[in-house]
Amino acid sequence: MSVPDQIRFDEPHAGLQRLAARFGGHAYDLHRHETYGVGLTLRGVQAFHYRGARTASRAGQVIVLHPDEAHDGHAGVADGFAYRMLYVDPGAISTALGNAPPPFVPEAVADDPALTTVLHEAFTDFPRSLEPLAIDAVVGRLAEGLASRADSARRPLRGATERRAVAHHAVERVRDFLVAEAPRTIASEELERVSGLDRFMLARHFRAAFGTSPHRFQVGRRLARARTMIAQGTPLSETAAATGFADQSHLTRHFAARFGLTPGRWAMLARPSA
Repeated sequence: MSVPDQIRFDEPHAGLQRLAARFGGHAYDLHRHETYGVGLTLRGVQAFHYRGARTASRAGQVIVLHPDEAHDGHAGVADGFAYRMLYVDPGAISTALGNAPPPFVPEAVADDPALTTVLHEAFTDFPRSLEPLAIDAVVGRLAEGLASRADSARRPLRGATERRAVAHHAVERVRDFLVAEAPRTIASEELERVSGLDRFMLARHFRAAFGTSPHRFQVGRRLARARTMIAQGTPLSETAAATGFADQSHLTRHFAARFGLTPGRWAMLARPSA
């Protein structure tokens, strides 16, 4: 008898979220995250399309997916696959690297003993919450591991430290504002007032710091709350109203684009085992 598909996750804390899942066949449609995805394949073969190529991660290999890069997921062998994934805010990585732009890792799948160790340690007590200092340690070591494999062409130019610091503080204020005001529609003028930057400069600096646009970041916060509510059994119509979506179909479209599966399938996968 085949083992049913399943997803388990914890709530994001300090820019970090953990997820453990297993699938026997198709897992996710094409979608994007506003976070890094750093994962470890535990069993089988995890195949996916990413940056125009089809690739696969075998047991023991580490996956690094850059923010806002489209990808899907499915089993590469008949027995399916199981994996663990850390979703980490690019802003947390940037802070851990002294406000440098988040590193770009061109190789999506690799044998990476250092990141493998971080992933094992991050899931030691899963799903029990990590303590704040443990989160700091995981994010710091993830940042070091990503930076060590970064495309050198993406490294910051010399002489721009002060300007980068000013912009970093501005977009941090915008990020905090977007989190606090996630359920409502926000005008560009509001973000200009919060940041002190015009909307186009803000968009460039925000993407450099967090790997996505302010709007996609805000929608991501709404969807993170929606995912939790759906897993808890909240009806879709009620979830949509509570998380700033116009209606159930609006939520469903965004949910599928963000997570690669429908809210209904997510509710089934996240349901506790009997």
